[in-house]
Amino acid sequence: MYSDDQSDSGAMNIDGLQGTGLYGVEWICSIVTMPVEMIIRPWYGTRYFPVALSFCTTFLMLLLPWMTALFASLVQMIPFSHYVPPPGMFGFASMTKLYFLLWAVHGWRLWQRMLHMEKEINSLFEGPPLPFFALLPKSDSPWFTRIVLEPCVVFLFVTVLEHIYILQSGLATYLQIAAVMLFIKSWIAWFRTWQILRMNMDMQNAASGFADLLASSAAPSDPAPAHVASFPENLDPKIRQAAAEEMARAYSAKNYNAEQNKEIGK
Repeated sequence: MYSDDQSDSGAMNIDGLQGTGLYGVEWICSIVTMPVEMIIRPWYGTRYFPVALSFCTTFLMLLLPWMTALFASLVQMIPFSHYVPPPGMFGFASMTKLYFLLWAVHGWRLWQRMLHMEKEINSLFEGPPLPFFALLPKSDSPWFTRIVLEPCVVFLFVTVLEHIYILQSGLATYLQIAAVMLFIKSWIAWFRTWQILRMNMDMQNAASGFADLLASSAAPSDPAPAHVASFPENLDPKIRQAAAEEMARAYSAKNYNAEQNKEIGK
């Protein structure tokens, strides 16, 4: 049998593991999607992309053209092979050049905001969507725009450019993967917000159940959602009160620690 401290510790470890997992997935997605977000969200805040994330994305942008050129060189060395470059006007080298051009433009804009902090309300805000998204259905919902509309527009736009030979197949595949990861990243941001709201609602709903349990007016099934066993009818009122108060504190602490773990994982 596990003690109450062990069970609470296990629950907190599970919540912490989930928060760490969400943070890791979001970090990987952000590394891939940063070049795309710099285009479709040109008014992002000064702290929206952390320095470490920007470094990883810059390294990725420098690595992809080199890997493409290395792959082409190795294929050409194979006897009797006739390597044909993928059709398209722009490849990874062009994407890298565009990325550094965007960095120069956004760097100047962010530097002005850093010098004049009164011009920025929220430095972590990803910025409003591009104006043409207002013409799409359900664009009045910010979450729907970020989770559904933006990834779908990026995916479809890249697919069209690939088929008319504007983008090479390798770059198009990368941007399509970035569109999928943009959906995952936006969904994680929505899930965190929902989880905090849901946690507070659970605590409010559990409060009435603990009050009924303390007053001996709770039905046998009332404490079940909070994973609390009902008390025997002939239990000493003092023991009943002490047990109910202890369970209420433990339940509140569990939700509080889970919320803290999610805040740390942001």
